[in-house]
Amino acid sequence: MTTLAHIEAFVRYQGPYDWSSMRAWLQGRALEGVESLRDDCYARTLRIDGVPGVVQVAHAPERSGFVVRLAMRAPAAPVEIAARLERVLDLDRDCPAMGRHLRHDPWMAALLARHQGVRVPGGWEPFELAVRAVLGQQVTIGAARALVSHVVRLAGPALPPDLVRPGLTHVFPTPVEVLAADLSPLRLPGARRATLVALARAACERADLFEPHASLDVIVARLTMVPGIGEWTAQYIALRALRHPDAFPASDIGLLRAAASEFGARPSPAALRQRAESWRPHRAYAAQLLWAQDK
Repeated sequence: MTTLAHIEAFVRYQGPYDWSSMRAWLQGRALEGVESLRDDCYARTLRIDGVPGVVQVAHAPERSGFVVRLAMRAPAAPVEIAARLERVLDLDRDCPAMGRHLRHDPWMAALLARHQGVRVPGGWEPFELAVRAVLGQQVTIGAARALVSHVVRLAGPALPPDLVRPGLTHVFPTPVEVLAADLSPLRLPGARRATLVALARAACERADLFEPHASLDVIVARLTMVPGIGEWTAQYIALRALRHPDAFPASDIGLLRAAASEFGARPSPAALRQRAESWRPHRAYAAQLLWAQDK
């Protein structure tokens, strides 16, 4: 039997960190069988280069960081795990610089004062986040969570028994596994199902589909070539999966609702996009502040 590698590490953050906001975000979107969140501990299943594992992250505010515990089929990949956690928890972004820039706008300055330490949640893996975005189109967060959890049950491999933890039973499927699965039980409109399949196929065929080191325009153009992926979905994937600092899904209903107090009524996406010009190149952080305001 293959033995498990157990590793404990510590990752730090700088400045204030609004863990309660991050925790609520993660908990509201936690996938059944893949993620769990109990008290101040976030846990999820993973697979790196085909090697399955489970990672647990406990907030340690007195030390300004997170305690990370990893159980993984050898060989373990602690450097890769740390990099992914930095993306998910937004530990490596220069938040003070973004704050200084956004405070030039009184609206943003007020939101920054109200939501100190807000971070931009990232994605564990680009394809997973893209599936969440596609299945989250025009439905509630809870409905999207249920749909993506169903995809996991249909296509995601089960964890080896020695890795199973409470609430953690499966790993998120790869594009190849999604294409090989019978998705007919999914309660989806035909067009949405076709988009999911097209996304998985594009992820298999295009090595650059989720390449983050490009301009936002290039990223959006690349993603919108996938049938069924429009501007909102592409911007959302760029913001969460690829962590582009200037991604801004201006047509997002949550952003438009949050902007109503500033505009006097819910603005059009074009009006909000124009208002956001002065926030460049940190519109992703501004978007997170608006989502925090929309709660």
